[in-house]
Amino acid sequence: MTTISVFGGTGFFGRRLVQRLVAEGARVRVAVRHSERARSILDAADLDRVTILRADVRDQAAVAAAVAGADAVVNAVSAYVEKGGVTFEAIHEKGAEMIAREAAAAGVGRLVLLSGIGADPESRSPYIRARGRGELVVQQAFPGATIVRPGAMFGPGDALFGTLAALVPLLPVLPLIGGGRSRLQPVYVDDVADAVTRVLADSGTAGRTYELAGPQIYTLLELIRFALRLMGRRRPLLPIPFAVAEIQARLFEFLPSPPLTTSQVDLLKADNVASGALPGFRDLDIQPRTVEEVVPTYVGVARK
Repeated sequence: MTTISVFGGTGFFGRRLVQRLVAEGARVRVAVRHSERARSILDAADLDRVTILRADVRDQAAVAAAVAGADAVVNAVSAYVEKGGVTFEAIHEKGAEMIAREAAAAGVGRLVLLSGIGADPESRSPYIRARGRGELVVQQAFPGATIVRPGAMFGPGDALFGTLAALVPLLPVLPLIGGGRSRLQPVYVDDVADAVTRVLADSGTAGRTYELAGPQIYTLLELIRFALRLMGRRRPLLPIPFAVAEIQARLFEFLPSPPLTTSQVDLLKADNVASGALPGFRDLDIQPRTVEEVVPTYVGVARK
């Protein structure tokens, strides 16, 4: 039986991947900072084949223990907010390098790093820059690593439609960051989990970088209007300059679960769409599902 270590296995994407890998018959180690919450988050997975380990990606001994004897490792750790000593550099760059280095030292056969469309080591955004540099250090430490760059992921509990659905009943006016002109290519989180599963099963994907984007491109304005129609709500939309949105996001980041972060604002400053120059879903024989197919299953007409 294949053993796969998944760092960040209780996150928005990670828990879907764990469930998918278990369904495929793998034995999965879930390496997370907060192991006490992991069982309840992963209650849909076959717990007989899931081992939960406490592992901070900044702790060499913990990382080494989590990858020892594994056939493959997936790094799905993500941080959108810097707080409590958790920085983008520490998680997305140094932590990613730690996992890659220890996986190589342990003789692990495959390593997949979940990054994101738009990752750029030269970006002025600390988040986007750390993502880009993380890709570089992982490829240096583990030359056969596969990089997976999804677009903005959606699904139940997402940071786009789910957050919007929660905010609409509370706000008389909705802010439209950057005037809503940013272009996005949202991708269903379960399709990304399916893609990573196929990447792990195909040795020919080693050393490649994949861009995983949905089948359609939308402006932020179009996505917000779509969600409002689903909810049966009308709200005035107030264009907000990026500079103002950044100030609001910094204030929100003091909350335990901020509805908006400066990293998300940074991602909206440029179009978040696939370049078309890298392999994607088609190369993995996957037909990604559309926003229109999936979002109505979890964002519905609001009850009056």
